[in-house]
Amino acid sequence: MNAIAALPFDVRDRAIAASIGLWVFMGVASALFSLFATAYVMRMSGSDAVALALPWQLWLSTALLLAGGAALSKAGAAARGGRGLAQARRLLLTGGLCALAFLAVQLWAWQSLLAAQVMPAGNPGGSFFYLLTAMHGLHVAGGLAGWAWTARAAWRPGARLADLAWRIGLIARYWHFMLLVWLLLFAMLGWLTPEVARVICGTA
Repeated sequence: MNAIAALPFDVRDRAIAASIGLWVFMGVASALFSLFATAYVMRMSGSDAVALALPWQLWLSTALLLAGGAALSKAGAAARGGRGLAQARRLLLTGGLCALAFLAVQLWAWQSLLAAQVMPAGNPGGSFFYLLTAMHGLHVAGGLAGWAWTARAAWRPGARLADLAWRIGLIARYWHFMLLVWLLLFAMLGWLTPEVARVICGTA
């Protein structure tokens, strides 16, 4: 918010509106993922549910999402601290590349499961794995659209650090939100067994 307060009046209103809009979107996305998580727990409590062995690639994708969020946080700090446009650009680019790599590794994980005959239909755990990771991947892809909007401003001739700082701040906030959602999904997909789901649902 300090980065926004330091902006000229002609930019401040737009920055505040964008910040509020992002909070609203994150609230809606939180409700959506909560509903999917509830449905997953209920479905995994069924008698035909089988625990899913997660592919190792998910650990790599998690590391990439962590690295991307860290790079964007540092890019925002560099812009706010006036440490140079080149450093902010470099860290911003690193964050975007980590996001692209995250999506690529997620597809790799899908291929590993398909090769192991875990299909989108037939196993409730497999069905929800593809659904939940696809939904999260779509939200990350949407974040990349916002990242491209910020990158365009960063590489525009005459780009100002003060203007860039609030833009990167919004992207970093969204990335941290996506990381939190992913960590919760990863934990749920990996460690919620049918037995635990039945206890949660009271059907054990």
